[in-house]
Amino acid sequence: MSARGMLAALLFVVLPNAVCGQQSAPGDQVPAQLRAPEGAELIFHARAKGYQVYTCTQEAGQYSWTLKGPEAQLFDDSGKSAGRHSAGPTWQLNDGSSVTGKAAARFDPPNKNAVPWLLLTAADHSGSGLLNNVTHIQRLNTKGGKVPAAGCDGSHVGSDTRVAYTADYFFYGSRP
Repeated sequence: MSARGMLAALLFVVLPNAVCGQQSAPGDQVPAQLRAPEGAELIFHARAKGYQVYTCTQEAGQYSWTLKGPEAQLFDDSGKSAGRHSAGPTWQLNDGSSVTGKAAARFDPPNKNAVPWLLLTAADHSGSGLLNNVTHIQRLNTKGGKVPAAGCDGSHVGSDTRVAYTADYFFYGSRP
């Protein structure tokens, strides 16, 4: 096949997904412990951009940054605002639906300066919309957000620090 023919074939496969803003499930690059259960369908993909917020705490004479929670905006595959991600952890979409998750598995990311990749199970739902039937959430492709190594001491107890991060969230479950 000529280079021109190969390019045309590639565009035939890639262009429809790019134009439609479709994101395929992450597939084989996901570590086994973070894969959604067999039979679960990808319901929604969102890109988060925001902050991991940490509070300086003291316990037994030791100072450390403790995760307070994320503060991030969610964007759909076309780049439009889709909702927000907050402490809980909770994801709330603009359609009014929300899901709160509970960590089930974690994986140290390839980027050592990033928060871990996670598999979460749905612990609670509210509202009505796309997230109602979500059973599992993956956090993948993280950048940034890692707990600070320094800066928490007696003069900073109770203060917060915000560390920029991005991540992909994949929501799985059954379609209504």
